[in-house]
Amino acid sequence: MFIKTTTSGKYRYAQLVESYRKDGATRHKVLLNLGRIDQIENNPSFQNLARKLAELSKASLLFNPEEVSEAEVFNWGYGIYRKIWDRFDIGGILKNLSAGRKLRFDLDASAFLMACQHLLEPGSKRRTCSRQQRYMGLPVVDLNHLYRCLDILSEHKESLEEAMFFKNRNLFNMKVDVVFFDVTTFSFESVRPDGLRNFGFSKDGKFNEVQVVLAMLVDVEGRPVGYELFPGNTFEGFTLETALEKLKQRFGIERVVIVADRGLNRRINLGRIKEKGYDYIVAASLKRMKRSMRERVLDDADYADIKDGEGDTALRYKVLDHVTAFVDADGTTHPLQERLIVTYSPKRAEKDASDRGRLVAKARELLEDRSKIRASQKRGGRKYIKEEGPGGKYLLDEKAIAEDERFDGYYGILSSDPEMDPLEVLSSYHMLWKIEESFRIMKSTLEVRPIFHWTENRIKGHFVVCFLAFLLERTLEFKLKEAGESASPEEIRESINSLNFAKMTVCGEDYLVKTRAPSLANRMLRLMRMKPPKNVTSASDFSIS
Repeated sequence: MFIKTTTSGKYRYAQLVESYRKDGATRHKVLLNLGRIDQIENNPSFQNLARKLAELSKASLLFNPEEVSEAEVFNWGYGIYRKIWDRFDIGGILKNLSAGRKLRFDLDASAFLMACQHLLEPGSKRRTCSRQQRYMGLPVVDLNHLYRCLDILSEHKESLEEAMFFKNRNLFNMKVDVVFFDVTTFSFESVRPDGLRNFGFSKDGKFNEVQVVLAMLVDVEGRPVGYELFPGNTFEGFTLETALEKLKQRFGIERVVIVADRGLNRRINLGRIKEKGYDYIVAASLKRMKRSMRERVLDDADYADIKDGEGDTALRYKVLDHVTAFVDADGTTHPLQERLIVTYSPKRAEKDASDRGRLVAKARELLEDRSKIRASQKRGGRKYIKEEGPGGKYLLDEKAIAEDERFDGYYGILSSDPEMDPLEVLSSYHMLWKIEESFRIMKSTLEVRPIFHWTENRIKGHFVVCFLAFLLERTLEFKLKEAGESASPEEIRESINSLNFAKMTVCGEDYLVKTRAPSLANRMLRLMRMKPPKNVTSASDFSIS
């Protein structure tokens, strides 16, 4: 018996045929019509039948195990990020930006490799180059091309940023009427300052290393709007004006509410926001306000209740008119009309009391060992220690403790927009964690540090790569959220890194065996409309789809 193929019309057919002789001639008898060959190919039923027949016939293996090579592991999951990269048309944007240059390397391939490696296995550019073979199907990029790419990215940072902003707004309906602003620092393992790297106040406590200051704007979903790099000795408050110019002049954004933490709450900064025609939402220090305002805050009148799901009071709030002022560079005083939204939370009151109790306990410990008390230091337990007269004895400041106790559970937020609903103000401020999370992702998950570059252009180019990588990661998170999926950056990285092939050579031909992946990885493939590869495929047939 054997399998015979015949052609009829535009199709080929397979038949199970038996040979026999009649009248001295060989004839064929059709035992079974198997059907069209195009319907047999990759049909699990036929594959199972073939395996069963092989078992029944006690057939030996179709190949010799000695002819199978050791397996090499390659990642194909990076294609998820390539899909997003292509949707933003970053390759096309880079091509337009470099038009007129006679580049002898693939700028798009170099930039994507660095962003991809930054997302999946952060490391130096040298390591990126040496590890690029782990990505199945990516073109090979030379190390010098990566460095050259950084120079070009640095040169075109603003144009890239603007293109990404408008693409994000058009593709995903990015809303930027409320923008979150914050500043952080990135250190270098160096003590040699230059025009960009310098010593300054470190957000990470690395005061013995030079650093750069990064100010970033993100939207309500935590997606980056833009960023600016400043020398490491730049005061945090001075970064705001540049960010505001970016919003108005480069992005054409007219109506924006800047949401920031207390680090920005200096009257001159708030005045600059209003001068640009924008509004702000910032935290207020209730204890530092005038006595008359403090008493209004503590007055129980006019508070409204917000109930939780069980009908209990979760939060109380009220709105008070507030006026402050700032003095401009010419010495002119300008009033700032604000609304103070005061909240009271029973849970916060418990936390405030607990925190103060620890500080009081620390103050008592300091009083037992007065050699540890520094007159100039007012942090920690020292804030509750007073000195009676110059050079006098130290005592526990019972009055300060009692005054702080009055404000247990209270919190203040200032808003300059008189039309904005108080609950919307509260909601916007409570989402400030979005930018805090963004910095955490950049510093840990994406591992912006350590920075292995020493020239200003390369450092700036490195941050452009980080920005592009961060944009890809946040966009994927956003799409998952839209689809009802919740996944952390760590889970996303782990899932994409699990989409691998084991590549083996069998009888001289290369085959790719797909490894098992977690369910999140498969859901991301469906979300990106990517067809997963077959469990076993010929290496020559592989392509990212």
